[in-house]
Amino acid sequence: MDRSKLKEKAYKVLFAATAILCIIAVIAIFAFLIAESVPAFRKIGFFEFVLGSDWKPASSDIYDAPLSGRYGVFKMIVGTLVATCGSVLFGGVLGFFTAVFISKFCPKRIKRMFTAVIHLLAGIPSVIFGFFGMKVLLPILGVFSSNGSGSGVLAVSLVLGLMILPTVVTLSKTSIDAVPQSYYEGARALGATHEQAVFTAVVPAAKSGIIASLILGVGRSIGETMAVIMVAGNKVNYPRGLFGSFRVLTANIVMEMGYAGEVQLGALIATGVVLLIFILAVNVLLGLITGKNKRDKSRRKLDFAAAEQFFYKIKIERVGKVFSVVCASIAAVALASIIGFVTIKGVPHLSVQLLFGKYEMAGAISILPSIAATLMTVILSLVIAVPIGVATAVFLNEYTKKNSKIVRVIRSAIDILSGIPSIVYALFGMVTFVAFFGRKTSILAGSFTIAIMLLPTVVRSTEESLRSVSDGLREGSLALGAGKVRTIFKIVLPSALPGIMSAIILAMGRVVSESAPFMYTMGSTIMPMPNGYGSSGTTLAVALYKLAGEGRYTNEAYATAFVLLVIVLTLNLLASLIEKKLNKKLQGETGVVKAKRKSGKIKESD
Repeated sequence: MDRSKLKEKAYKVLFAATAILCIIAVIAIFAFLIAESVPAFRKIGFFEFVLGSDWKPASSDIYDAPLSGRYGVFKMIVGTLVATCGSVLFGGVLGFFTAVFISKFCPKRIKRMFTAVIHLLAGIPSVIFGFFGMKVLLPILGVFSSNGSGSGVLAVSLVLGLMILPTVVTLSKTSIDAVPQSYYEGARALGATHEQAVFTAVVPAAKSGIIASLILGVGRSIGETMAVIMVAGNKVNYPRGLFGSFRVLTANIVMEMGYAGEVQLGALIATGVVLLIFILAVNVLLGLITGKNKRDKSRRKLDFAAAEQFFYKIKIERVGKVFSVVCASIAAVALASIIGFVTIKGVPHLSVQLLFGKYEMAGAISILPSIAATLMTVILSLVIAVPIGVATAVFLNEYTKKNSKIVRVIRSAIDILSGIPSIVYALFGMVTFVAFFGRKTSILAGSFTIAIMLLPTVVRSTEESLRSVSDGLREGSLALGAGKVRTIFKIVLPSALPGIMSAIILAMGRVVSESAPFMYTMGSTIMPMPNGYGSSGTTLAVALYKLAGEGRYTNEAYATAFVLLVIVLTLNLLASLIEKKLNKKLQGETGVVKAKRKSGKIKESD
């Protein structure tokens, strides 16, 4: 075997190995949860646990004695289902139409700014959404509720809907932008208006990417804890109506983990198993829907003559555009409200001591150690997740047949990873990475834990970008004698770099916004400056949660929230600049072309 063939085979094995890591991660998480929850299922009874409606645990319960408490999570299962459906109904619809507006209807002058604001929203920590919901949303909703608190299904749906909005918008927009221009031009040539071409030719062609964005949105909605705790009320009740206290499964784990006894701890881990079963069922259902869409895609025709009467009946060309503008306006107002709330509350309380001072355990508060720990975690987690995620996407898109069994298994594993709640990742990281790295919390353990959480985002966004690369580029490279590996590294990946940068932006936002995984793997108390990756630390999101929870440092908490926003904005601006330079490099612009573009002789759209 010559050297070039050996190199080709070695890279293929490497790409396949990275894809298999996703399957291994899912198996490891499931194995941990099942092993830890089996004793609780045996003691309580599986059906009694899942279908029981009473949750009154006793911290004194042990496996070798009769139970005195009751452990039924059915009310919380119903609450989780209702909260997830409500958030996807609000955030999914709002996000989809906002993506359509940004991609096809948004004026060029504000398009870049609107996209940047959406990216900024992706990095806002969930605890900030919780504060906004608690301080702004609940008082407004309280006017319409009988108990005056405003907490309940409506508040949770609105808060979670805003949280999944950037995921749906970003990935849906990427998918819509990746549709070949010939689809749109063909529709217009057949007599369709701009709006008709968008909603009947472009959007249907981007359906798989839009569904993928909803899958990731469902995953974040199911896995959210902190924001839900702040606006749900958290009583173990069935969700009745739009208002009324209820509790979800993730909140149940966080609220009782700190003081749980032996059986109660096993029951809380068993709650994680129930969550994973629910996520698996959702992924199977969405997989069936996605598969049907792909089968129907080959039979789709641009039959505008038959659809003309449909347009006439519902005026889709008007309704669709108007709805897109309205949804984008609602999203913009919501984002402006959150950013304005944090800015107004945070800026007056910024101080040199808070930002750059020395942290003292019993004295002055400083978030400088948390800033350092956050940046260290971002860097290491991206170094781990991005190469693995990109390599997995390359294997799925470049080396496998679309309908092969291995592809379906890997995609199912990625879907499951995207839906696993962050609190479950926290428990997994605590018993694996924390134990592996010296049985103590550390930035290293937290980075490895969050890196697994980032894989679905990186893989899906990169894969959509790879699909947008024209097959003609691949065929031209191969025709000139280049091997498959050389074509991937010299042609395909450089052409897909803008989409990969979008994946990195989303990953950065996920690292900065998460708190639960770091509380269990890095540390849950504000600490001095970390000495290295082996030392403990708290990210800014965890520091914000602790400062707000203590009650004495509310002003410092608002200031920390503002600092978080500034850091996320800086990262996004840097990523946007890199993406812009890469686009210019890929387009191969000469000095003459640049001069003409600058003078206005060549428009940006050209």
